[in-house]
Amino acid sequence: MNGPELTTDKAADRETLARYESVLRYEAGYLIDKLVKERIVDSPEEGESLFAEVKKFLILSYVDSDVTWNMYSVRIDEAWHQFVLFTRQYTDFCRRYFGEYVHHIPSGPLEPLGHATRRPSTFEAFRARYESFFGNPLPDVWLDGLSISLSRRVINYHAGRGLVSAEGGMACLKGPAGNVDVLVSDIARNALEFVAQTSSFYVRELPGDLTDDEKVGLIATLVEHRILRVAP
Repeated sequence: MNGPELTTDKAADRETLARYESVLRYEAGYLIDKLVKERIVDSPEEGESLFAEVKKFLILSYVDSDVTWNMYSVRIDEAWHQFVLFTRQYTDFCRRYFGEYVHHIPSGPLEPLGHATRRPSTFEAFRARYESFFGNPLPDVWLDGLSISLSRRVINYHAGRGLVSAEGGMACLKGPAGNVDVLVSDIARNALEFVAQTSSFYVRELPGDLTDDEKVGLIATLVEHRILRVAP
């Protein structure tokens, strides 16, 4: 495994988690209502599941003061961002449970909470630490690509800035910086060109001869690489 390998004391972790039970119980109905109203989630239950992971992420980031845990889910990150927009409530929450304001860094690591140096992380290390600390498997909600279906709408914030080329039976999407973002079979070239030029679309709208499963698989890959962002 690449990234930090933490040596943890399970008994100490249980005691620490017990101290943060009040954070896990914290309710924010106002936030859930907004997530539904803004169509960030399809239901209050989905909003609650995202918010539960926001709280766990904040706890783990605060407890592991020597590690920079990255935010690995765009959807969970969006729920966190929406929470931050309730300035008074979010500020009170942070100061009550963490003693200071926790700044939000979009889709990136938590800003250090009074700790100068933190080691970098990987998703594999994060998953292992999450499961060790909370005693449960990492929920699928952390894997944005698993939410993809034909009826899922996705967003491309870099539409018009990518370049698609084909060679040797493969289609390649290069990002704005010229880096290769994704390489797929040439059969998906039309779909990839559509993706590169379109800011928002439903998975079912992909052109070309792809099967439904291939459409879902292509978009799931692009979401996992953070080329696209999922939307309800």
